[in-house]
Amino acid sequence: MAAFDDDAIDLHFIGNATVLLRYGDLTLLTDPNFLHRGEHAHLGYGLTSRRLTEPALDPGQLPRLDAVVLSHLHGDHWDRRARQHLDRSVPIVTTPHAARHLRTWQGFRRAGGLRTWESCAFQQGDAQVRVTSLPGRHSLQPVLRRLLPPVMGSMLEFGPRDGTVRLRLYVSGDTLLFDGLEEIARRFPGADLAVLHLGGTTLPGGFVVTMDGTQGAELARRLDYRNILPVHYDDYTVFRSPLDDFLTEARRLGLEERLVHCWRGQHARVVAQGERPTVG
Repeated sequence: MAAFDDDAIDLHFIGNATVLLRYGDLTLLTDPNFLHRGEHAHLGYGLTSRRLTEPALDPGQLPRLDAVVLSHLHGDHWDRRARQHLDRSVPIVTTPHAARHLRTWQGFRRAGGLRTWESCAFQQGDAQVRVTSLPGRHSLQPVLRRLLPPVMGSMLEFGPRDGTVRLRLYVSGDTLLFDGLEEIARRFPGADLAVLHLGGTTLPGGFVVTMDGTQGAELARRLDYRNILPVHYDDYTVFRSPLDDFLTEARRLGLEERLVHCWRGQHARVVAQGERPTVG
């Protein structure tokens, strides 16, 4: 078997929070959302949001997947196109709540739920990824939290099959900023990339349920990870905090050199040992 570059990941930003990751023979997909411009994502309780952008790929253009990492069960992260077109035998790593729904109602028999700080691993060829579920809160209000689906962040640790960790990618999921997130950096210091879900998603009544630009920049400061990729900021009508809010605050906090400007459809090559990602 040919050797692979165990110091680099190819990241393809498809749109919203959907990212395709390739490491050696391993291929992972996060939060699959393939709705087209003008179509509506279902957010529960009769709420919908209209998509404003086009995804860079359709499900039929995806390569073979080794796993899907799903932060939670909302229609802008797991939509009807994903439900209809993804292989039902693909493993899905998600919250226990989402896993039960996917297995019982949608036939994705290999959907598995992780509780916070639990992990699982996947191998393909000489490569391995360990996925750890991390804290996330879609709302800080107890009543609203009971109405929204549970959400998780995730730490993706890539390396050879012997378990050596060569690269770490943090995916925030749809969380707000809260003190419990600081434990992530204590357990997983020095990650190579933080993929932050932003947008300041605002529901009727003015309830904000994802980080706006200010919160996202503050989380990036607290985590102190080497590079920062903002996603989930301009794809739907419920997003009220534009990317510029985050970029302005990140620069104010001295994080400008860490920002990865990877737009929909572009690839970024994430390299270990602190080297800057290349985008193209």
